Amino acid sequence: MHSPVQAYNAVMKKMTLLGGMTPAVFLRDYWQKKPLLVRQAMPGFLPVLPAADVFALSLQEDVESRLISRSRKRWQLQHGPFTTMPPTSASTADDWTLLVQGVNLHDERADALLRQFRFVPDSRLDDLMISYASDGGGVGAHVDSYDVFLLQAHGQRRWRISAQKDLTLIDGLPLKVLKDFVAEQEYVLEPGDMLYLPPNYAHEGTAVGECMTYSIGFRAAAYQEIGEAFLQFMAESIDLPGRYADPHLAPSKRPAHIDASMLHQVAEQLQKVRFNDEDIIIFLGEHLSEPKATVVYSIPSRPLSVARFAEACTRRRIVLSLKTIMLYRGRHVFINGESFAVRRADIAVLSTLADQREISNEKILTASDDVRETLYEWYRDGWLQLA
Repeated sequence: MHSPVQAYNAVMKKMTLLGGMTPAVFLRDYWQKKPLLVRQAMPGFLPVLPAADVFALSLQEDVESRLISRSRKRWQLQHGPFTTMPPTSASTADDWTLLVQGVNLHDERADALLRQFRFVPDSRLDDLMISYASDGGGVGAHVDSYDVFLLQAHGQRRWRISAQKDLTLIDGLPLKVLKDFVAEQEYVLEPGDMLYLPPNYAHEGTAVGECMTYSIGFRAAAYQEIGEAFLQFMAESIDLPGRYADPHLAPSKRPAHIDASMLHQVAEQLQKVRFNDEDIIIFLGEHLSEPKATVVYSIPSRPLSVARFAEACTRRRIVLSLKTIMLYRGRHVFINGESFAVRRADIAVLSTLADQREISNEKILTASDDVRETLYEWYRDGWLQLA
């Protein structure tokens, strides 16, 4: 449990973060409706990672990174991992941008910054991306299909934004760059300044000197994607016994024609496929907690035995891995794409772990034997650690 002082500090941080308004007011008046510029959303903000650490992340196989460069009107896109970075000297003819996705999965400081935005549920919160750009660097005018907070971390970046409806793209580019971008507003952001943009709001960011920008992005899957995933989920659970049969088949006069009786029989069987709210809850929890393909969990090199783990839990906290996604609804708990139903008494422990991303040793002692065994398995899998 957080102390009253911690709770108060958390509220005050959020009020600064959103320009003096509460999360409720922001969500009511701005979220998915209109942009918001907050000067000094994080006063005195310093980068949580120096540029050298950002470059180092782009060398790793399990980190998604992209390098975008532009020389005159020619764009080039490369995917990491990289071995070297272009020169940062202002004398170079090209401007370039390094984008490193999911930094919160690899660095506790980045994760802590991302968690400042948990007034939006975890089921919507995606990741923290760091953009490092040389002078003049950018990715062109574009739109994002999701909400984004653009927090300036180092140097300056000029943002030009527009509510335009013409989202036609330039053909033949490796990037989705708007063909006819017409800026309606322009801002230069300093470290600690932040710009919120709703989905499909046109924007263009250009580095003024060397700079770093942190993008806090949110998940917004297309319904088509959700539908396809749900059908795949249901394919693993449907049960249609029997096999097609036609004992009363008559001689065919048109061999290539699909008979009406076959259509009726198959339709009758397919209409037996049903799903209910419980199916949707389980599907959605597993789908939303599924880790990205690049995620690799760090398992303990010398794991404790069951007995030693249980003893350690009497003295130490349990903390979720930065890469773990844990959600819950009702009696269902979801973690890293898996789901299970738990007893009412155990929900208190597991929901605390999901909401706070840690539980104290005192709280662990109230857990059932089943939950403690599960926590040990998650520890062995690298999904959580002893603090």
